[in-house]
Amino acid sequence: MKNNKGFTLIELIMVTIILGILAAVAVPRYMGTVNQAEAAAEKAVVDALRAAVENYSTQEFLEEGRYDYPDNPFTLVDVDGYSTTNSYTGGLLVDGDGSWAYTVTSTGKATIYHQRRDNTVWAWDYSFADDSDADSDDSGTNIGDGGVSQVQVNDQSTLSN
Repeated sequence: MKNNKGFTLIELIMVTIILGILAAVAVPRYMGTVNQAEAAAEKAVVDALRAAVENYSTQEFLEEGRYDYPDNPFTLVDVDGYSTTNSYTGGLLVDGDGSWAYTVTSTGKATIYHQRRDNTVWAWDYSFADDSDADSDDSGTNIGDGGVSQVQVNDQSTLSN
C-alpha cells in the first residue's frame, strides 16, 4: 500500500482557478466599497462645512442684524487634508490624495476641491458675496447650492452632477 502525501497537479490547478475567480469577484467589490466610504466621508465634510456656514450666518444676524457668510468656511471646521497652502492647479491638488483646497476670486466666488484616492477631483461652488436681494441679508451661496461637479483631470472638462 502506497501512502502519497501531498496534492496532485490537478488539485493545485483547481485551487488556483478557484482563488482566481474569488479574487476577480472580491477586488472590484472591495474597490467599490472603498469609493463609497470615501464619498460618504467627503459628504460628511461638506455637510459639516454647510452647517458651520449657516450657523455662522445666523450668529452674525443675532449679533450684527445682518446675515453674512465667512470668507473661508474652513476657518470654522477643522478638516483633515485641508491646508491653506494647498491649491488646485487645473489638474490635481498640490498635496495629493485626500487633500482639500479652497480657491477664491476677487468677486467673492469660491470653489472647494477634494481629491479622492482614485485621483478624481470633486468641486463645490461657494460664495460669500452678497447673493441675496433680501433686506438685512448679505449671505452668499452656500456650499454646493451652486453646483457639485467632478473635474476630469485628463482633459480638464467638468461634469455636472
